[in-house]
Amino acid sequence: MGTYHYHRFLDEAGDTTFFGKGKIPIIGQEGVSKVFILGMLHIKQDLQKVRQEIIILQQQIEQSRYYQSVPSVIKRVQQGGFYFHAKDDIPEIRKDFFDYILQLDISFQAVAARKIVSLFEKKHNGKEAEFYADLLSHLLKDKLQKQGRLVLNIAERGSSTHHANLEKGLQKAEERHKKKFPDKAKTTKVNFTVHKFRHEPLLAVADYLCWAIQRVFEKGEMRYYDYVLEKISLVVDLYDSTKYEKGGNYYTPKNPLTSANKIS
Repeated sequence: MGTYHYHRFLDEAGDTTFFGKGKIPIIGQEGVSKVFILGMLHIKQDLQKVRQEIIILQQQIEQSRYYQSVPSVIKRVQQGGFYFHAKDDIPEIRKDFFDYILQLDISFQAVAARKIVSLFEKKHNGKEAEFYADLLSHLLKDKLQKQGRLVLNIAERGSSTHHANLEKGLQKAEERHKKKFPDKAKTTKVNFTVHKFRHEPLLAVADYLCWAIQRVFEKGEMRYYDYVLEKISLVVDLYDSTKYEKGGNYYTPKNPLTSANKIS
């Protein structure tokens, strides 16, 4: 069995910030997102081949005369080498990488959490790490009896991705799994590997898909999400209580997100 069968790649979009100085809510203010998204990528083909293809694409951009004066490219080259990052990439680079993503054999699932102060305080004890762990548990809860092994390759994010907090997310997932399937024992062994984003090229694919989803929630902007919709098997709008009935907050290619999912 190829390693791609049991490896997954997790990245996020937005931030986990709720408060500024004096514990004043600053959600939606300049530089602070309205939603935090955690996504999980399954690449269904040889991982090293895809990794090498992305490295070659990165090198081509780094060496291209066309991009030599682009500040975001210059900055990353000076830091050790260009890597794809949707938020900071210019439109031409973004289009090229989205085109590359479309020809990959992949599927992507994401959990989008609207940032609601009262819920954050009550459900997550006002702690950003617990907020992250809760989202992680929702991504994992249905994957604990599908196979013998699951390796989660996660983009580093401060204290949220410390091993103890990831274990907390796994524990929550196990509790949710047991509640949903009381007669079915967990059979999957889960391991975490935390990477600096720039050191694992495969995380860039997860980053781009998270970013495309984020644009829907933050801006009501559909073109990026619509372009890669076939690769996004599921988006859960976790805290949209108005759609809970009959799983209306679960979005698939047959029931896609729309501009109505924009957070006002």
